[in-house]
Amino acid sequence: MANFLFVYHGGSKTSDPTELESVIQAWRDWFTSMGNAVIDSGNPVGLSTTVNSDGSIVNNGGSNPASGYSLIAAANIEEACNQAKACPILASGGSIEIAEIIDM
Repeated sequence: MANFLFVYHGGSKTSDPTELESVIQAWRDWFTSMGNAVIDSGNPVGLSTTVNSDGSIVNNGGSNPASGYSLIAAANIEEACNQAKACPILASGGSIEIAEIIDM
């Protein structure tokens, strides 16, 4: 098994309490469906800051700001992608960037 970083981008946000609980439950259900493959369910993240090679700092979140992350175990990238297809962020217009974590 390999470990994969799932970086979530976008997705809609709601302030309606009923809708918010429904979204949270969808995430819980998705993580539960993957069982032991969930190493760290992660968290949402705030706006990122970029430090460039010239030392300049940009506080705009980058070209495709991350909205959260998780660590997921899978046999290979194909399995990781298949696990991602059921993620609730996709239903709200977001996307998932997946990268294998390299052991060093």
